[in-house]
Amino acid sequence: MEQMPYQSRLDTTFVPASLQTPTFSHDWRTELPRLAGSLASLREMRASDAPALFAALSGEQVSRFISPPPATVDGFRRFINWAIRQRQSGQYVCFAIVPHDSDTPVGIFQVRSLEPAFGLAEWGFALASECWGTGIFMDGAKLIVDFAFDVLGVHRLEARAALKNSRGNGALRKLGAVQEGVLRRSFFRNGEYLDQALWTILRDEWLQAKTVWGSPVIH
Repeated sequence: MEQMPYQSRLDTTFVPASLQTPTFSHDWRTELPRLAGSLASLREMRASDAPALFAALSGEQVSRFISPPPATVDGFRRFINWAIRQRQSGQYVCFAIVPHDSDTPVGIFQVRSLEPAFGLAEWGFALASECWGTGIFMDGAKLIVDFAFDVLGVHRLEARAALKNSRGNGALRKLGAVQEGVLRRSFFRNGEYLDQALWTILRDEWLQAKTVWGSPVIH
């Protein structure tokens, strides 16, 4: 999801402090569960995560092939508040990626609905460059895709990656996504239109893969 649905220029509403640290519920619209992998966990973003996410995702290595992330720590706070509102309305979820030896997030996974009730959805990710090659991406990706199919009820999950983004395309291929085509000049970044690869995972294909990988732990 290189073109993030969040647009800071359109966001002028703030969530009350009581909504920034949600209470537990089995309904993901009320609170996202914590998903535990072997190397990292995925959890709801918190307002206090803003400085760490700004540091992790603002560098050129990470942001060169995605929509520009918020330019300030306060901008990330507004993004987190926006993500909570979108989750509450049932349109979008965004998890913080947290290594097991820390409570500091190093990236995000996000899923947004492309049709009512999440039948068709798009997902994306951003991970701090120091975590590349550690296995954290694959660990978290299995959790978020499983969550999309088993909890959100997604049938078809799409991802887009600039053709120049060899690392992102390689990660999607390794996960088992299928490249269906090329979206020509579909993503505007740094003054030019880039071609994107369209990747998909279907629910029945994922269920077959899950028999090998196993299921995530949901708290």
